[in-house]
Amino acid sequence: MTNDELFSLAVQAAQKSYSKYSGFHVGAALLTADGKVFTGCNIENASYSLTVCAERTAVFKAVSEGCNQFRVIAVAGSSDDNFIKPCVPCGACLQVISEFCGNDLKIILSDGEYSLSDFLPMRFDEKSME
Repeated sequence: MTNDELFSLAVQAAQKSYSKYSGFHVGAALLTADGKVFTGCNIENASYSLTVCAERTAVFKAVSEGCNQFRVIAVAGSSDDNFIKPCVPCGACLQVISEFCGNDLKIILSDGEYSLSDFLPMRFDEKSME
């Protein structure tokens, strides 16, 4: 699967977003090591702290289906259905993603390809608890 195809799936997922409070639609498409794709969208709640981001939705769907090794995640976000500006994953999402991935996980945004370490250079992991 190409980066463009994965990003397109993220855009499609964003269009399913439940974002009636912020109006900001986010979608993610997560490619597993065995070639499966899991998508997710942001799901807001009137109690904002209960909102779940698209990236975590995709990760949780994958893990609940027995997949926990990931190669690439694409993220698309927009308030006007113009997904040209990059939508960088938040810190909570980066931390959740890092639980299952090395620093070399690819993150695809509208403006190109990054690695997890570009956004989360010092992650909290099992070594942090020693």
